[in-house]
Amino acid sequence: MSKKNIKFAIVGCGHIGKRHAEMISRNSNADLVALIDIKPKEELNISQYDIPFYSSLESFLKSDISTDVVTIATPNGLHASQAIKALEANNHVVIEKPLALSKADAEAVIFKALSVSKQIFAVMQNRYSPPSVWIKDLIDKNLLGDIYSVHINSFWNRDERYYTKDSWHGDKKMDGGTLFTQFSHFIDIMYWLFGDIANIKSVMKDFKHQKMTDFEDAGIVNFEFVNGGIGSFNFSTVVWNKNMESSMTIIAENGSIKIGGQYMNEVEHCHIKDYEMPVLEPTNPGNDYGSYKGSAQNHHYVIQNVIDVLQKGKTISTNALEGMKVVDIIERIYQSAK
Repeated sequence: MSKKNIKFAIVGCGHIGKRHAEMISRNSNADLVALIDIKPKEELNISQYDIPFYSSLESFLKSDISTDVVTIATPNGLHASQAIKALEANNHVVIEKPLALSKADAEAVIFKALSVSKQIFAVMQNRYSPPSVWIKDLIDKNLLGDIYSVHINSFWNRDERYYTKDSWHGDKKMDGGTLFTQFSHFIDIMYWLFGDIANIKSVMKDFKHQKMTDFEDAGIVNFEFVNGGIGSFNFSTVVWNKNMESSMTIIAENGSIKIGGQYMNEVEHCHIKDYEMPVLEPTNPGNDYGSYKGSAQNHHYVIQNVIDVLQKGKTISTNALEGMKVVDIIERIYQSAK
């Protein structure tokens, strides 16, 4: 494997794109070689990056700039088509969540990557949070025994400060819905730990976002795990003023666990047979976007994983098939609510 620095270009210079740019710039094994956005550079607050700037992905791909990886950090509805264009130009791609807004589009991205022998890195940075890593280890070692039930609650605030008139957030074709934009991280954690789900029954409502979005702002989802056990996922974006919690409660043969806080970043309960819980490293805080908070600031792990895979042949932390499976689960949840 080559040890030369990995060259990144970023499409989309909003909050998440800037987070990627910052983490790439901090990594001594990475070079940020271009930024791409439809907005003028002067409006984007990216003057600290003295690198080429392009107003479209197409114009960048026609340039003579050498790139290894194109990071897709644009509105959700553009992820699949832009990833395919970047792959066709012989680049690896990092795709912010979600990989696509339909399983069919996710499959098209994967098919293209296979045809050009390039890698897809799906961004699910909550897998790196210490409580997530700890529970994954417990599950892999079967210390909990049979899983009886898993209950996930995600109660956040998203109001007019987030759904602004000039934003793609809230537009069905570009956003996809709250499960894609707000809560796909927690569906990914659930799938990563416990596998696929079936027998899905969902109820969804739009209580107070009728003038701001094209979709639901609350839902209750019940299901069964294919590997055994039952589960529920309760979510809302109507919490007043600020995020409340994202928690996961696991009830199993040999004990019970609850991780909570705003981002599943705190262990609130651990009672397992013949087991003493270790001291975990603190979880990084949520991304701060001014009037609202996002998921944990773990993007530096994502960038390092890309470098480790391309330089050292290590394993991708969230591969394309896992990214597609999250899209598939969300799609089926929405279908069950119709």
